[in-house]
Amino acid sequence: MSGLRNYGVVTAAYWGFTLTDGALRMLVLLHFHALGYTPFELALLFVLYEFMGVVTNLTGGWVAARFGVKLTLTGGLALQISALLALSMLDTQWSKLASVMYVLAVQGVSGVAKDLSKMSAKSAIKLVVPDDAHAQLFKWVALLTGSKNALKGVGFFLGGFLLAVLGCAPALWAMAGCLGLVWLATAALLPGDMGRAKSKTKFTQVFSKSRAINRLSAARVFLFGARDVWFVVGLPVFLYDVLNWRFAEIGAFLALWVIGYGFVQGVAPMMTKRSADGRSSEVRAAQVWVLALAMVTLALAGAVQSGVSPTMTLIVGLGVFGFFFAVNSAVHSYLILALSDSDGVSLNVGFYYMANAAGRLGGTLLSGLAYQWGGLPGCLITAAVLLGFAGIFTLALGPVVHERAAPAE
Repeated sequence: MSGLRNYGVVTAAYWGFTLTDGALRMLVLLHFHALGYTPFELALLFVLYEFMGVVTNLTGGWVAARFGVKLTLTGGLALQISALLALSMLDTQWSKLASVMYVLAVQGVSGVAKDLSKMSAKSAIKLVVPDDAHAQLFKWVALLTGSKNALKGVGFFLGGFLLAVLGCAPALWAMAGCLGLVWLATAALLPGDMGRAKSKTKFTQVFSKSRAINRLSAARVFLFGARDVWFVVGLPVFLYDVLNWRFAEIGAFLALWVIGYGFVQGVAPMMTKRSADGRSSEVRAAQVWVLALAMVTLALAGAVQSGVSPTMTLIVGLGVFGFFFAVNSAVHSYLILALSDSDGVSLNVGFYYMANAAGRLGGTLLSGLAYQWGGLPGCLITAAVLLGFAGIFTLALGPVVHERAAPAE
């Protein structure tokens, strides 16, 4: 029961963090777009956030294996509180260059916080589920991932709402105060040795030695790059500039999309054939779903380019895209744990989410560039190309699916 209790504490802390993470992203995007920032300048504001995710996942998994997930989780919460308070001190009288550099630095801190929290929560699942309980593992991973994304959707709405009602600085203060309470509860309830590897973990072990995990991670790079190349900058700017939506409407729409996306992730195990070894059928499912997602994205690009009822096209198209993407993401999140051993699992989870962050970083940069080059259709075409690469690496996963990452030495 103590394992379940500890997992519950980690999950609750991750939920609290996720609300502020989604709200902060939407608040920054809408606030600075209203100040006249171009799509590419908006993308630059998130570059360090994503880059620090790459660095954090690479090193954070090692830290958690050496010292436990309590240190990484409470550290992530504390950094997010600091980032919220620091951003509230931004002065609109500063030059654009000074503002961009300041927000870049603050977003970098928030990026570290986000991936420390994510890596801690995902690693905790493997620690409380028996190695042979494949169905239970898939179910718990899907529920955590789905609920996290649903709450992030609520955070999108919260960010747009607080910006409209309170203004930028008061909204940030309110979020920092609430997250401070979460930090206190986590520090008091979580034991210090949860997730600590039984043997001393060398830093060189952060680099996976399993071809299966390497290929799954490569597929993850392109999968999440394909989402963020149009979701981070292109879509919100299109809704604001072309369709003339207001801040609250954009926040509510994206919130509903992410909530629905999270719900689909939560029920993804019901749509995936299970195998006795917990890997064979699941890998085949990942291959089918990613190829289907690429075709859906191409169709959506054509529909947007045609200009037929853009509002309805986006509402329906986003729903279909979100459904296929959610199942892809849920299967991936399960496979990284199914291919890992319990001892030192945070090393593999950290490596995998390093790839996730690298994809988001590339997608964020491409989002601003692709939108300036070809508008929202340009973003979607770029996304389809990236999904093609994700499909190649997912297909290559099949021959090595039974390999497992080497345990910590």
